[in-house]
Amino acid sequence: MKSLITDGKGGVEVVEVSRPSYNEYQALVKLESCGLCRGTDTKIIEGKFKGFDTYPAALGHEGVGRVIEKGSAVTGFEIGDSVLLPFLEGVSDGVYHSGWGAFSEYAVVGDANALIAAGKGPGDPLFSEAYYAQQVVPKDIPAVEAAMIVTFREVLAACRRFGFKAGESIVIFGAGPVGLTFVKFAKLLGLGPIVVSVNRDEKIAEALEAGADYVFNSRTTDIVREIRTLFPGGVDYTVDAIGNNEVLAQSMELVRDGGRICCYGVSSDLKMELDWSKAAYNWSLHFLQFPSKLEEAESYEQILAWIRTGELVPSDYISDVLEFSDIGSLGDYLGKGRIQKKMIIRFG
Repeated sequence: MKSLITDGKGGVEVVEVSRPSYNEYQALVKLESCGLCRGTDTKIIEGKFKGFDTYPAALGHEGVGRVIEKGSAVTGFEIGDSVLLPFLEGVSDGVYHSGWGAFSEYAVVGDANALIAAGKGPGDPLFSEAYYAQQVVPKDIPAVEAAMIVTFREVLAACRRFGFKAGESIVIFGAGPVGLTFVKFAKLLGLGPIVVSVNRDEKIAEALEAGADYVFNSRTTDIVREIRTLFPGGVDYTVDAIGNNEVLAQSMELVRDGGRICCYGVSSDLKMELDWSKAAYNWSLHFLQFPSKLEEAESYEQILAWIRTGELVPSDYISDVLEFSDIGSLGDYLGKGRIQKKMIIRFG
């Protein structure tokens, strides 16, 4: 099968690797779609993702795959089901490490409930926490749109972990697909006022449409001054949805006494100096950069409910669809900054 491999030095190439094997509690899937995560995939490509140093690596972790074969003990998947979050496990052909590997023609999913029922749950060598989040997609949701559910579940799980509460104020830095999802969910969860910081004027309308009450362009506006004018006592939350340490520095001046700085974006700069001379006396800094797959799974029904009511429209967050047959050109898209929202890779 074909798989997109990176050397961790900025290079990507399509390589022929063996189709993955699977055990009695797993199923083999043929990939249908996979989203490009600019927070994780691009940093793995550049060799800058914290804690990841095994190369060459197979990329992709926002996939949707259709079950084509399954193990004898699998009860949660049927042939033909579309399933979220398939991965490659281990090292393919003894060479290619798993950077989750969903930019491949085939991958595997595991049946968490079947394993738990057999007494092989968390802690057992056969079990992976990822299996919780490998959930079946309703048949009426197209595969390209279904790939967005991976991001949606991650962000909703983060909102819950950060402790967002209705009626509380929030500043969100960033209006890419993740930032816009935070804006949308803040609105749906009843937070407000919602302030968004963008870096291009064309993002202002997108943030307002997602539910923002105020939007400022950080390149043309003194963000801290404008927000402190609106909220003299500070805001309840700030969210870094970019991965920029300057956001954390600015947030020191924005959160109220007892407020929370929420860091979700993954920065490639792993060190910074914190100056809290202008901060309130009491505040907290909450990093959440590797979501719990169990918590993602627990977010799934709410995501589906919002999609059903039309309050959440996956296609609103997708700007580009690239055929897997053309995935060798992915580096050109990344290098030119051509992707405005989410890019989804579609498999034939």
